[in-house]
This record gives sequence, structure tokens and C-alpha cells, in this order.
Amino acid sequence: MTPQKTAPAQPEATGRKSWVKKTPVEIVLEQIGKQEEKVAEMREELAHEERELGKLQQARKVLEG
Repeated sequence: MTPQKTAPAQPEATGRKSWVKKTPVEIVLEQIGKQEEKVAEMREELAHEERELGKLQQARKVLEG
């Protein structure tokens, strides 16, 4: 037999928040938000990389011309 652990009535002294169970809807909405942020960040990175590619292609035209 294993002893049962009892949860403390008050949060620990570490300052952590108490755990709040999320509904499945909240979990999915949170995942959607995280994915939207990730896609926005990737779009910014893509735009930067496309600008760099454009500069390099212009340099190639100068060198070849």
C-alpha cells in the first residue's frame, strides 16, 4: 500500500500560483493562440530572409554584369 499524499490548503512559500484545471475548450483556444504567435513570428523571419535574398541576387547581377 502506498501512502496518500494530501495537497496543502495554502500555496507553498515558493510563490507559485495554485493549479487551475482548464476546460478542453480553453486548452484548444490556448493552443490556437500559441500557433498564431508562432506563425506570425515565422512570417517576420521569412520576410527578413526574402529581403536578404533580394540583396544577394542584386549583388550577383552586379558581379555577373
